[in-house]
Amino acid sequence: MNPGALLAAGLLSTAPAPLVDVAEAIPDAVVQLRYAGEDNFLKRRLYPPRARCLLRAEAAAPLAEAARALRSQGFRLLLYDCYRPPSIQQRMWEAFPRRGYVADPARGGSAHSRGGAVDVGLVALDGSPVPLPTPHDFFGRAAWHGAAGTPPSAARNRERLLAAFEAAGFKRNRMEWWHYEVLGSGRWPKLEAPLEAAAR
Repeated sequence: MNPGALLAAGLLSTAPAPLVDVAEAIPDAVVQLRYAGEDNFLKRRLYPPRARCLLRAEAAAPLAEAARALRSQGFRLLLYDCYRPPSIQQRMWEAFPRRGYVADPARGGSAHSRGGAVDVGLVALDGSPVPLPTPHDFFGRAAWHGAAGTPPSAARNRERLLAAFEAAGFKRNRMEWWHYEVLGSGRWPKLEAPLEAAAR
């Protein structure tokens, strides 16, 4: 369904988006928006270079709770993706139409487009990498929760993420260890909001 049809059906909002900048809500988070560069499954830039990691306040608050829990264990959040405009979700689906990995816009679309989902990883407190099961956007069984053969250190970090996020009120995507969405966010309206930071 195109943006005009979504608006007509009341499923898309162009009102001032109730989105907050996660970098301000969680100052020590490491933001590496994969779709603002070419290090992603499409191998091309989808977001503007100055894109921000945005979420609805109802998602940013539990994300900060999960970040606090992980910080107490010696880790910081690594943020690969946050709010994603529906128009970008449509482009992703057209390039890789596989449900479970990419949400079908015609079947409700993604919680990313509602400001209620994040793609996350971990880094050490000093910002150095830590073992994770696979790269972000790895479309295969090695990325599933509980995948056999995951190195023990990467599996422990996957479980740390899972425990912190579920305790904060997120649900997992069983096929992607990095994807979490706030419970109930699938009922929020989609938002067509700018990603780029305001000029300073």
